[in-house]
Amino acid sequence: MKTYLVATAAVSLLLSTVSAFPQVAATAFNSAPDLAYEAVPNFFKAPAGDYMGELQGVATNSKGNIFAFFRGPQTRLWEFAPDGKFLKEIGKGFYGFQFAHSVRVDRHDNIWTVDEGTNVVTKFNPDGTKVLMVVGHRPSQADGPYATPKGPNPPDEKYTLCRPTDVAWDQHDNIFIADGYCNNRVVKYSPEGRFLAQNGGPAVGKGENQYNLPHGLQVDHAGNVYVADRGNARYVVLDNDLKWKTAYGQYGSAWSDCISEGAHQYLFVSNSNPNGNAPGSWKIGGQIYKMELDGTVIGKFGHAGKLAPGFQVVHMMDCRNPNQIIAGEIESWRMQKFVLKGSK
Repeated sequence: MKTYLVATAAVSLLLSTVSAFPQVAATAFNSAPDLAYEAVPNFFKAPAGDYMGELQGVATNSKGNIFAFFRGPQTRLWEFAPDGKFLKEIGKGFYGFQFAHSVRVDRHDNIWTVDEGTNVVTKFNPDGTKVLMVVGHRPSQADGPYATPKGPNPPDEKYTLCRPTDVAWDQHDNIFIADGYCNNRVVKYSPEGRFLAQNGGPAVGKGENQYNLPHGLQVDHAGNVYVADRGNARYVVLDNDLKWKTAYGQYGSAWSDCISEGAHQYLFVSNSNPNGNAPGSWKIGGQIYKMELDGTVIGKFGHAGKLAPGFQVVHMMDCRNPNQIIAGEIESWRMQKFVLKGSK
């Protein structure tokens, strides 16, 4: 069965695939101690009379400002001050915004958006007033509706993305993109946007160097790449040349990952629990896990729930400060701030 991508957000919303995969129990659940935490209620202040939609992406910059990338009648990018006060909207009406998936901020405070509907990754300058780079290609509206296969997506091109999901960088500013829903690969580009390497390919697989929807992506200071391989319920680790190293399969459904800053980096992963899963799955889903980069569990916090401070599908999180987690939820249309207490 084929789906169709067209140049209207209304039709694109029909393509939303919150979960085609069953909830996977985290085998680390029993060994992971509970981390003390508290929610900061009503922290983010939306503009009067306006609301967030499906929260796809969250990120912070070095000043502590927070960015929220979300879907609604239009895809939108909002910026908040460190105290949660709304500052401004970035890119209103931008041609590269149609069906939000991720926002990230690099070490130079440039803002990057990943849009699943336009098939482009966009680099903005730190204040969001200028487009510095676009990776990928938005389908031409003149072509009208076109078929997008659910399986292999020939040709597997260097600069054409197909429903990308995330972006990250190493300490040399090389760009890594999870090219997500129909290419099932991770791609590495130079800081100037030149293709360098890829891992995976258009066919779905569950072995080494294969993926079933790479949904999240992070890079540590040593240059290792951590991929949330959602359909295979694992977090894959690659070296800087995209060579396979290992995989962590003990943390449940692999929706999103985040690596903190600082001399000692931590890896946070989300075992999200979508609406499509049976009520019993709430007992085995909804946690966020904190671990060492080698996969050693440190602890977990949070629980499945539609009411805050529960999690109803954490689609993305920011952990620049490892003791402050900001979670964006696709199904509850909200962004929550959490503070970890007594963290290692």
